[in-house]
Amino acid sequence: MHEARLEKIETKIAFQEDLIEELNKTIYQQQKQLERLEATCTALTGHLSSLAESVNEQQAVASERPPHY
Repeated sequence: MHEARLEKIETKIAFQEDLIEELNKTIYQQQKQLERLEATCTALTGHLSSLAESVNEQQAVASERPPHY
């Protein structure tokens, strides 16, 4: 009886170890993906800021009075 119980416990532990390893891999992949997404968001934010500055400059030039006024 004790031998069968011990074998059952060892089997459960083996499955749990496999599951933990799989979960660790998943978390690692998600962290890498999150880092890539954060980098993309940072790049897009910078790009949008430079576009907004460009638009503001163009609007300022367009709203200036011509020199003959």
